[in-house]
Amino acid sequence: MNLNNIMNNLEKKHPGEVEFLQAVREVLESIEEVVNENPQFDSAAIIERLVEPDRVLMFKVPWVDDNGDVQMNLGYRVQFNNAIGPYKGGLRFHPSVNLSILKFLGFEQIFKNSLTTLPMGGGKGGSDFNPKGKSDNEIMRFCQNFMLELWKVIGPETDVPAGDVGVGGKEIGYLYGMYKKLARENSGVLTGKGLNWGGSLIRPEATGFGGVYFTKEMLAEQNETFEGKTVAISGFGNVAWGVALKVNELGGKIVTISGPDGYIYDPEGISGEKVDYLLELRASNQDIVAPFAEEFASATFIPGKHPWEVKCDIAMPCAIQNELNGDDAKKLVENGVLAVAEVSNMGCTPEAVTFFHENKVPFGPGKAVNAGGVAVSGLEMTQNAMKLVWTTEEVDAKLHHIMSSIHNACIKYGTEDDGYVNYVKGANIAGFLKVANAMMDQGVI
Repeated sequence: MNLNNIMNNLEKKHPGEVEFLQAVREVLESIEEVVNENPQFDSAAIIERLVEPDRVLMFKVPWVDDNGDVQMNLGYRVQFNNAIGPYKGGLRFHPSVNLSILKFLGFEQIFKNSLTTLPMGGGKGGSDFNPKGKSDNEIMRFCQNFMLELWKVIGPETDVPAGDVGVGGKEIGYLYGMYKKLARENSGVLTGKGLNWGGSLIRPEATGFGGVYFTKEMLAEQNETFEGKTVAISGFGNVAWGVALKVNELGGKIVTISGPDGYIYDPEGISGEKVDYLLELRASNQDIVAPFAEEFASATFIPGKHPWEVKCDIAMPCAIQNELNGDDAKKLVENGVLAVAEVSNMGCTPEAVTFFHENKVPFGPGKAVNAGGVAVSGLEMTQNAMKLVWTTEEVDAKLHHIMSSIHNACIKYGTEDDGYVNYVKGANIAGFLKVANAMMDQGVI
């Protein structure tokens, strides 16, 4: 495999798709040695086929706001690779959504889903629609019009979307209601559904819980635990909420959350009613964290900054891509951070990841750390297919087992000669081999 040739060709075909090209380079750098050791992958052009999506659907979504004015957004679905199962990946509603971001997320999803050991391929979708400040009726009308196009290419054995940034239980409900009307069936075509109509217990908490379970394994490799540790997190949505719940349960102390407006520092810790308040913040649909400091006297709001300047034992980005940069990484290392775990997708820039590796700080990449969300989505699909509902304890035990298995795979493929575990390399190789071998088995299609 000639990495530079592949990247040069990809950049010519997809100029300006910065996030997508970043994600591809990060994976290919990790698996280059494995690919070169398996010449059959080269002769079958596995890499060239893997870095291009199977198909991309792009469509307009006109809708009417509460003033009676017609608005227009773009909708997308990137079906990237289905070698090991139906396309699976979330829908993101956010102004930043474009094809580059969705292709990066869909590409990452291939390996993340592979790591779970469940039969799911990789995909992603969404829209540049901004739910912030919209009424429930406006969100409903947008979701219904979005599904008028999306329903044509999804299905329980074809492509199973879920939620992501800007798409929570409310949006999934509106989307599923329209799909059911169009397709005239009740099926597991969306995950993250309400418990009353096919959803799985602990699905809202799953990404956060899974991220903590993975980080717990990372700490165990250093003979450490969460007990008594300070934890800095970003974001304040479902992911951050799930992380906060589980960290508190394991004896750690959450000291930060963040939003687009800045971050909150609470030295007393974010637990109990403070964690519950995160749900109120999210439900307000204002996408800001400043009100947290008004609600709790122990908290301070720092506008326009990220939380990584706060001294902490563990850092867990939970918000959005490239939210932790090289300067942030240096500050964390200077402050003696024990581990960094991306609970967001590609939450750290390449410069940050390189700095962590150079300084031998254990760093867990998003495709491994945040696989808990899609893992429980896969478990939701299984429950739907079997027409049953597992208990909270059953789902949580399966999630814990899956995250431990992912960690073991990272150890197997990522342990270096000096004993340092390169989790990025381990996750990429483990995820790639399963997909590549499936593609080999199925021929050139």
